[in-house]
Amino acid sequence: MSNRSESERIVITGVGLTSPNGNGLAEFRNALLTGKSGVSPYEIRYFGKTFAGICNCNVLKWRGKREVRRGTRAGSLAVYCSGEAMEDAGLDINALDKDRVGVYIGVTEHGNVETENEIYEIKQYDYDCKYWSHHHNPRTVANNPAGEVTLQFGITGPHYTLGAACAAGNAALIQGVQQLRLGEVDLALAGGVSESIHTFGIFAAFNAQNALARHEDPTKASRPFDADRNGIVVSEGGCVYVLERLSDAKKRGAKIYGEILGYGMNSDATDFVLPNAERQAQCVRKALKSASLAPDEIDIVNTHATATVMGDALEIEALRDVFADSKKTYVNNTKSFIGHAMGAAGALELAGNLPAFQDGVVHPTINVDNLDPKCEIRNLALNTPIEVGSVRAILNNSFGMVGINAVVIVGKYDEA
Repeated sequence: MSNRSESERIVITGVGLTSPNGNGLAEFRNALLTGKSGVSPYEIRYFGKTFAGICNCNVLKWRGKREVRRGTRAGSLAVYCSGEAMEDAGLDINALDKDRVGVYIGVTEHGNVETENEIYEIKQYDYDCKYWSHHHNPRTVANNPAGEVTLQFGITGPHYTLGAACAAGNAALIQGVQQLRLGEVDLALAGGVSESIHTFGIFAAFNAQNALARHEDPTKASRPFDADRNGIVVSEGGCVYVLERLSDAKKRGAKIYGEILGYGMNSDATDFVLPNAERQAQCVRKALKSASLAPDEIDIVNTHATATVMGDALEIEALRDVFADSKKTYVNNTKSFIGHAMGAAGALELAGNLPAFQDGVVHPTINVDNLDPKCEIRNLALNTPIEVGSVRAILNNSFGMVGINAVVIVGKYDEA
């Protein structure tokens, strides 16, 4: 599906993830096909009772208790997902040229959790700053999650933590692709993480915006496109990919999940919070042009929709504009299962769809009991999986606050 040379073609050879409804791609995919929600009751200090998507992974698999204690939750998730991705790719990190490995981790925000915790701790000392943690600065610097990965695995190539709001997972993938094509690295660990559920501030802020989900059943609280949707379920999570040039992946006989065919990024430049449908459509078209694909060559569009009234409707407006004449493009949503994993969202949601290249199934959007007419679009997968037989290209939307948009297109890799 690409006219690029093998040294310019970038493929996914490893996936490491933790999500609220499963660890590892197989468990995550099974949850998406069987309708298993990962949202559960949750209580956090000051704010109180709410819902959240909570991960349950063994962060001690790839690092010791001392590193976990000294570092950050985002760092632990990044280390876990990176270790899992390399293991999945069949890589021995110690056998690699560590100068030629790059780490690119996307986040929505970083440092809020640690700052809130440290303020809470010194409260018992009447806020005497001499008791302030000496770990504060390395915990809260913007490069921390990616930096913790390099520390843990001895990686000496470049590392960036990309702040791109809820488009960060896609943005990190794009960064990894670009760095490989530029020849700056030979292998990229790229994806996103979110520790957001551990800060009361994010719940309080969404609640103040009247944008925090409410429902008597936590598993039904995240309901994009439903007429009765009322807000976001905040979730944690992480997903990191091993990206390689096709030529290098073939040399070592790596399994290939898919090929990054194209991408697009742009900015709304219109509002702090409210999305811009015209700019979103522009970003999707930019990705299609980058991939040299027409809209009707996309089999699955995974939407960003977070279950806010305006956000969902505006995204569907943008997609109707781009895919109006495409009869074979199916549309789904992953946040209905796991809530909004913020900086991890784009990377996690893409992962949940990748197995469609093998099984030919579009996972559904769950919790849609009464479809909002403003969210109607052709081939919207609702409540049950759809067997389409062949999936060749997946388009993954991610849009974030302050108007940042990122779209990634992944194609099925055929050796022929």
